[in-house]
Amino acid sequence: MVGTEQLGGQEARPAIWLVGGGVLAAIALVALALFAGSGAYTVTATFQNASQLVPGNEVRMGGVQVGSVKGLDLLDNGQAQVEMEVDDDHSPLDDGTRAVIRQTSLSGIANRFVDLQLPGGSAGGEIADGGAIPSEDTVAAVELDALFNTLDEPTREALQKFFEGSATMFEGREKEAREGYRYLGPALSSGRRLFKELATDTLLLDRFVVDSARLVTAAADRRDDLAGLVPNLSETTRAASADQGALAESLDRLPDFMRRANTTFVNLRGALDDVDPLVSASKPAAKRLKRFLPQLRGFATDAGPAVRDLSRTIRDPGPDDDLVELLRTFPALTDIAVDSAERNGATRPGAFPVTADALEKAAPLIAFGRPYTPDLFGWFDDFSQTGSYDATGGFSRTQVYLNLFSVTSPGAPTVVAPQDRAANFAAIAKTKQFKRCPGHSEAAAADGSNVYSAEQAAAFDCDPAHRAVGP
Repeated sequence: MVGTEQLGGQEARPAIWLVGGGVLAAIALVALALFAGSGAYTVTATFQNASQLVPGNEVRMGGVQVGSVKGLDLLDNGQAQVEMEVDDDHSPLDDGTRAVIRQTSLSGIANRFVDLQLPGGSAGGEIADGGAIPSEDTVAAVELDALFNTLDEPTREALQKFFEGSATMFEGREKEAREGYRYLGPALSSGRRLFKELATDTLLLDRFVVDSARLVTAAADRRDDLAGLVPNLSETTRAASADQGALAESLDRLPDFMRRANTTFVNLRGALDDVDPLVSASKPAAKRLKRFLPQLRGFATDAGPAVRDLSRTIRDPGPDDDLVELLRTFPALTDIAVDSAERNGATRPGAFPVTADALEKAAPLIAFGRPYTPDLFGWFDDFSQTGSYDATGGFSRTQVYLNLFSVTSPGAPTVVAPQDRAANFAAIAKTKQFKRCPGHSEAAAADGSNVYSAEQAAAFDCDPAHRAVGP
């Protein structure tokens, strides 16, 4: 029995040693896990402030979580040092990596995360395990409380009322607001490009602002005129809409007019090129005129009072004391020229219809008197013109009158003495040209433009064959 028990105890010892070894191995593994560290990639980043970060906040890259915040520490200079752990798939980080603290929503305390932004292109190096991201590559979150603390109490109250009013304004219009916000991004992008272009030429922008201020000031000084412009414009629009037929015809002719205007402007370019020689030729004269400018300055100075008086005559602040207000007292042009009115005890038409009727009735008289135009102008000029008129003005025509009784040889006229004038008149009378038509003191034109037709000759009771000159 004793031998058997001793043998049984010896056989149980190896099992005891195996169980004890397993327990010791488990304790060693737990100790290694607790005290030896995880061996993951870590990096620190220095921020101006921790922006309410807490251990456990996410570390993201491109919107995907790649790690977490392991701890925070306050440095001697008041900055915050944040220790981050990044998983193996996204480590090590490149030199120049930026760390930005962002918010996951607009409100809350522990809703921050660290956004890692890798540098573009070839970084040229890596941040070693346990390395640091300097403060110049980090950006802390902007807290709304810090922004509101910069505002004084009246401004905060006004801002609060603005938000309340905005809520009232968008109440019931959420769908329309969302539709508008869809286009807000492109609008802001276009606005950014616009302001960027404006910033490239600040001198021109300053001039534009100054000129705009002057324009607004001038418009404010003429607010009474502008106030009168609105009713007049309304009256004009009403009159245009009343005559829709004429308006439609004008719009129908507008394309042809615009095409012709375009052609005119195109031809104007060539005309401007033709003017260049004139401008070049005027430059020497302009240089010579330079010495007269000082004298012209004195003339302008002396003319100042006259111009000032003329300005007061045209426009003066007082009531009923300038030409502008005098013109306002005149009846409207339509009342005189177009509309009928009671005048001198009877209904009389406007000036335009009467003038048109008078011109139509005067057309035969004007046609009858047109051939006598050279004689009429000669009479106006006190008979100083001895002949007719052409494109260059008055000219003299010489006529040779032959005395039929004084010819000594063919084609050789003699000088007619005073005592033979009676014979000359007799010779002229022998031609029997007693019915010359108006304007027939000239030879007949080759195109027949000054030859009367039979009807015209009958109207003037003249003979087209009777001319002062022969063929």
